[in-house]
Amino acid sequence: MHIMEGFLPPQWCVFWYLVSAPFIIYGVYRLNRQVKENRETLSLLAVSGAFIFLLSSLKMPSPVAGSCSHPTGTGLSTVLFGPITTCVLSLIVLIFQALFLAHGGITTLGANVFSMGIAGPLLGYAVYRLGRAVHLNIFVNIFLVTAVADLFTYVVTAIELAAAIPLNGGFMFSFETFFAIYAVTQVPLAILEGVLIALVFKYIVQSRSDILVKLKVLTPEQVTKIMESFS
Repeated sequence: MHIMEGFLPPQWCVFWYLVSAPFIIYGVYRLNRQVKENRETLSLLAVSGAFIFLLSSLKMPSPVAGSCSHPTGTGLSTVLFGPITTCVLSLIVLIFQALFLAHGGITTLGANVFSMGIAGPLLGYAVYRLGRAVHLNIFVNIFLVTAVADLFTYVVTAIELAAAIPLNGGFMFSFETFFAIYAVTQVPLAILEGVLIALVFKYIVQSRSDILVKLKVLTPEQVTKIMESFS
Protein backbone atom coordinates (compact mmCIF):
# COMPACT_ATOMS: atom_id res chain seq x y z
CA MET A 1 0.00 0.00 0.00
CA HIS A 2 3.02 2.31 0.16
CA ILE A 3 2.19 5.11 -2.26
CA MET A 4 5.44 6.08 -3.94
CA GLU A 5 7.22 9.41 -3.79
CA GLY A 6 5.67 12.17 -5.89
CA PHE A 7 2.59 10.17 -6.88
CA LEU A 8 -0.02 12.22 -4.99
CA PRO A 9 -0.81 15.86 -5.89
CA PRO A 10 0.68 18.36 -3.38
CA GLN A 11 -2.68 19.33 -1.87
CA TRP A 12 -3.44 15.71 -0.99
CA CYS A 13 0.03 15.22 0.50
CA VAL A 14 -0.60 18.21 2.79
CA PHE A 15 -4.13 17.00 3.61
CA TRP A 16 -3.01 13.55 4.79
CA TYR A 17 -0.14 15.05 6.79
CA LEU A 18 -2.64 17.27 8.62
CA VAL A 19 -5.05 14.39 9.24
CA SER A 20 -2.29 12.12 10.58
CA ALA A 21 -0.52 14.73 12.74
CA PRO A 22 -2.86 14.68 15.80
CA PHE A 23 -2.64 10.89 16.03
CA ILE A 24 1.15 10.99 15.84
CA ILE A 25 1.49 13.72 18.46
CA TYR A 26 -0.77 11.91 20.90
CA GLY A 27 0.91 8.62 20.04
CA VAL A 28 4.36 9.95 20.95
CA TYR A 29 2.97 11.09 24.29
CA ARG A 30 1.38 7.68 24.94
CA LEU A 31 4.52 5.83 23.90
CA ASN A 32 6.75 7.87 26.21
CA ARG A 33 4.32 7.35 29.07
CA GLN A 34 4.19 3.61 28.36
CA VAL A 35 7.97 3.27 28.49
CA LYS A 36 8.31 5.33 31.68
CA GLU A 37 5.61 3.39 33.50
CA ASN A 38 6.78 -0.07 32.46
CA ARG A 39 10.22 -0.45 30.93
CA GLU A 40 9.70 -4.20 30.70
CA THR A 41 7.51 -3.57 27.69
CA LEU A 42 10.48 -2.28 25.66
CA SER A 43 11.25 -5.76 24.38
CA LEU A 44 7.68 -6.24 23.11
CA LEU A 45 7.71 -2.75 21.59
CA ALA A 46 10.86 -3.69 19.72
CA VAL A 47 9.35 -6.98 18.55
CA SER A 48 6.16 -5.21 17.43
CA GLY A 49 8.12 -2.60 15.50
CA ALA A 50 10.29 -5.30 13.94
CA PHE A 51 7.22 -7.16 12.70
CA ILE A 52 5.80 -4.00 11.13
CA PHE A 53 9.12 -3.34 9.41
CA LEU A 54 9.73 -6.91 8.27
CA LEU A 55 6.25 -7.72 6.98
CA SER A 56 5.60 -4.34 5.35
CA SER A 57 8.96 -4.59 3.55
CA LEU A 58 7.88 -7.78 1.77
CA LYS A 59 6.41 -5.85 -1.12
CA MET A 60 4.83 -7.47 -4.15
CA PRO A 61 4.26 -5.73 -7.49
CA SER A 62 0.73 -4.36 -7.82
CA PRO A 63 -1.17 -3.47 -10.99
CA VAL A 64 -2.20 -0.27 -9.16
CA ALA A 65 0.18 2.38 -10.46
CA GLY A 66 2.36 4.04 -7.84
CA SER A 67 1.68 1.44 -5.15
CA CYS A 68 2.36 -2.18 -4.12
CA SER A 69 0.94 -5.07 -2.09
CA HIS A 70 2.36 -6.48 1.15
CA PRO A 71 1.38 -7.48 4.69
CA THR A 72 1.25 -4.60 7.17
CA GLY A 73 2.44 -6.23 10.41
CA THR A 74 0.39 -3.87 12.60
CA GLY A 75 -1.88 -6.50 14.18
CA LEU A 76 0.51 -7.52 16.96
CA SER A 77 1.20 -3.96 18.12
CA THR A 78 -2.50 -3.11 17.93
CA VAL A 79 -3.37 -5.89 20.37
CA LEU A 80 -0.43 -5.33 22.71
CA PHE A 81 -0.26 -1.52 22.84
CA GLY A 82 -3.33 -0.19 21.06
CA PRO A 83 -3.75 1.73 17.79
CA ILE A 84 -2.29 5.04 18.98
CA THR A 85 1.11 3.60 19.87
CA THR A 86 0.99 1.52 16.69
CA CYS A 87 0.76 4.67 14.56
CA VAL A 88 4.08 5.91 15.99
CA LEU A 89 5.80 2.57 15.33
CA SER A 90 4.39 2.64 11.80
CA LEU A 91 5.66 6.19 11.28
CA ILE A 92 9.20 5.19 12.29
CA VAL A 93 9.08 2.18 9.95
CA LEU A 94 7.69 4.18 7.03
CA ILE A 95 10.32 6.92 7.39
CA PHE A 96 13.11 4.34 7.41
CA GLN A 97 11.67 2.54 4.39
CA ALA A 98 11.20 5.77 2.45
CA LEU A 99 14.75 6.99 3.14
CA PHE A 100 16.73 3.77 2.81
CA LEU A 101 14.62 1.27 0.85
CA ALA A 102 12.89 3.53 -1.69
CA HIS A 103 9.65 2.04 -0.38
CA GLY A 104 7.00 4.75 -0.11
CA GLY A 105 8.03 8.38 0.08
CA ILE A 106 8.35 11.49 2.21
CA THR A 107 5.73 13.53 0.35
CA THR A 108 3.29 10.60 0.62
CA LEU A 109 4.26 9.77 4.21
CA GLY A 110 1.09 11.30 5.67
CA ALA A 111 -1.14 9.20 3.42
CA ASN A 112 0.84 6.00 4.08
CA VAL A 113 0.84 6.57 7.84
CA PHE A 114 -2.89 7.19 7.85
CA SER A 115 -3.78 4.04 5.92
CA MET A 116 -1.30 1.59 7.48
CA GLY A 117 -0.61 3.12 10.89
CA ILE A 118 -3.91 4.73 11.83
CA ALA A 119 -6.99 3.52 9.93
CA GLY A 120 -6.07 -0.18 9.82
CA PRO A 121 -5.09 -0.42 13.50
CA LEU A 122 -8.14 1.59 14.64
CA LEU A 123 -10.58 -0.79 12.97
CA GLY A 124 -8.49 -3.78 14.07
CA TYR A 125 -8.65 -2.57 17.66
CA ALA A 126 -12.42 -2.17 17.43
CA VAL A 127 -12.61 -5.80 16.31
CA TYR A 128 -10.35 -6.79 19.21
CA ARG A 129 -12.57 -5.05 21.77
CA LEU A 130 -15.68 -6.62 20.28
CA GLY A 131 -14.04 -10.04 20.37
CA ARG A 132 -13.19 -9.58 24.03
CA ALA A 133 -16.72 -8.44 24.82
CA VAL A 134 -18.22 -11.62 23.35
CA HIS A 135 -15.46 -13.81 24.89
CA LEU A 136 -14.09 -14.91 21.55
CA ASN A 137 -11.13 -17.30 21.64
CA ILE A 138 -8.05 -15.08 22.00
CA PHE A 139 -6.17 -16.65 19.08
CA VAL A 140 -9.18 -16.38 16.78
CA ASN A 141 -9.49 -12.77 17.90
CA ILE A 142 -5.82 -12.08 17.12
CA PHE A 143 -6.29 -13.59 13.67
CA LEU A 144 -9.33 -11.40 12.97
CA VAL A 145 -7.65 -8.24 14.27
CA THR A 146 -4.63 -8.78 12.05
CA ALA A 147 -6.59 -9.70 8.91
CA VAL A 148 -9.04 -6.80 9.31
CA ALA A 149 -6.27 -4.25 9.98
CA ASP A 150 -4.46 -5.48 6.86
CA LEU A 151 -7.49 -5.38 4.57
CA PHE A 152 -8.79 -2.04 5.85
CA THR A 153 -5.39 -0.49 5.20
CA TYR A 154 -5.92 -1.24 1.53
CA VAL A 155 -9.51 0.00 1.59
CA VAL A 156 -8.21 3.36 2.83
CA THR A 157 -5.34 3.37 0.34
CA ALA A 158 -7.86 2.79 -2.46
CA ILE A 159 -9.86 5.76 -1.11
CA GLU A 160 -6.72 7.92 -1.04
CA LEU A 161 -5.86 7.04 -4.63
CA ALA A 162 -9.44 7.41 -5.88
CA ALA A 163 -9.76 10.85 -4.27
CA ALA A 164 -6.45 12.11 -5.63
CA ILE A 165 -6.53 10.43 -9.05
CA PRO A 166 -10.16 9.79 -10.06
CA LEU A 167 -10.65 7.71 -13.17
CA ASN A 168 -13.19 8.58 -15.87
CA GLY A 169 -16.01 6.92 -13.94
CA GLY A 170 -15.60 9.20 -10.93
CA PHE A 171 -14.67 8.53 -7.29
CA MET A 172 -16.74 5.39 -6.62
CA PHE A 173 -15.70 3.76 -9.88
CA SER A 174 -12.06 4.58 -9.10
CA PHE A 175 -12.32 3.23 -5.54
CA GLU A 176 -13.96 -0.01 -6.66
CA THR A 177 -11.35 -0.45 -9.38
CA PHE A 178 -8.37 0.17 -7.11
CA PHE A 179 -9.63 -2.05 -4.29
CA ALA A 180 -10.71 -4.87 -6.62
CA ILE A 181 -7.16 -5.00 -7.97
CA TYR A 182 -5.67 -4.92 -4.46
CA ALA A 183 -8.00 -7.69 -3.27
CA VAL A 184 -6.48 -10.25 -5.65
CA THR A 185 -3.24 -10.31 -3.66
CA GLN A 186 -4.32 -8.78 -0.37
CA VAL A 187 -7.05 -11.20 0.73
CA PRO A 188 -4.69 -14.22 0.82
CA LEU A 189 -1.92 -12.07 2.33
CA ALA A 190 -4.26 -10.91 5.11
CA ILE A 191 -5.20 -14.51 5.93
CA LEU A 192 -1.57 -15.63 6.04
CA GLU A 193 -0.60 -12.64 8.16
CA GLY A 194 -3.43 -13.39 10.59
CA VAL A 195 -2.22 -16.96 11.05
CA LEU A 196 1.39 -15.83 11.51
CA ILE A 197 0.60 -13.19 14.15
CA ALA A 198 -1.66 -15.63 16.04
CA LEU A 199 1.27 -18.08 16.21
CA VAL A 200 3.63 -15.32 17.36
CA PHE A 201 1.14 -14.32 20.06
CA LYS A 202 0.99 -17.95 21.21
CA TYR A 203 4.78 -17.90 21.63
CA ILE A 204 4.59 -14.65 23.63
CA VAL A 205 1.95 -16.18 25.91
CA GLN A 206 4.22 -19.15 26.54
CA SER A 207 7.38 -17.12 27.12
CA ARG A 208 6.32 -13.76 28.62
CA SER A 209 2.74 -14.05 29.84
CA ASP A 210 3.64 -11.82 32.80
CA ILE A 211 4.04 -8.81 30.49
CA LEU A 212 0.72 -9.55 28.80
CA VAL A 213 -0.93 -9.46 32.23
CA LYS A 214 0.75 -6.11 33.03
CA LEU A 215 -0.44 -4.73 29.70
CA LYS A 216 -3.95 -5.99 30.55
CA VAL A 217 -4.07 -7.95 27.32
CA LEU A 218 -4.78 -11.11 29.34
CA THR A 219 -5.92 -11.75 32.89
CA PRO A 220 -4.07 -14.24 35.12
CA GLU A 221 -7.09 -16.55 34.81
CA GLN A 222 -6.91 -16.43 31.01
CA VAL A 223 -3.20 -17.18 31.07
CA THR A 224 -3.78 -20.19 33.31
CA LYS A 225 -6.55 -21.46 31.07
CA ILE A 226 -4.45 -21.04 27.92
CA MET A 227 -1.45 -22.77 29.51
CA GLU A 228 -3.64 -25.68 30.53
CA SER A 229 -4.89 -26.03 26.97
CA PHE A 230 -1.28 -26.31 25.74
CA SER A 231 -0.46 -29.17 28.12
